[in-house]
Amino acid sequence: MSKNTTARKTVRRTVLIAGLVAAVALPLGLTASAQATPVEAAPAKAATAAAAQATVTGTASDDVTRVADFYGAYVDAKGDPETGGRLATELRKFYVTAGGLGEVAKWEAANQADGVLHAQNVPAQWTVKATGTAGRVAVTLTWGQSDPTRLVVDLDRNHKITHIAGK
Repeated sequence: MSKNTTARKTVRRTVLIAGLVAAVALPLGLTASAQATPVEAAPAKAATAAAAQATVTGTASDDVTRVADFYGAYVDAKGDPETGGRLATELRKFYVTAGGLGEVAKWEAANQADGVLHAQNVPAQWTVKATGTAGRVAVTLTWGQSDPTRLVVDLDRNHKITHIAGK
């Protein structure tokens, strides 16, 4: 049997199974979807599907979520050469208190680097987690092969950043 014949039979079998699932699930009020994929594309499709499974959840009233939202958007903005500067400034104004912005500016003047990232460039990855202390969140910025930068971020009761310090 040729490779193309095997692939066509696999596609027909997949479509038949998908039809049967739909015939049973839809009358019960359930939803189902299926897509026939040639055998050669199956491994790539599986890898894409696994990557699509990642989810992020949170609430606006949670310090970890707020800091994660800020650092995610800030890192993206700093990495965009066209709008990064303007957007990063606006993100700072939205997420950081006036007093916190003053501290960031002082840190930047003394260190000649970005006061939110405590670095001169944009990290490859960031992680935010609770510290066990209310109003305090840990941030880890990863740069690739070099040691990560660890920060402690303090927030006020309105979930605005008041202080960013190296750990």
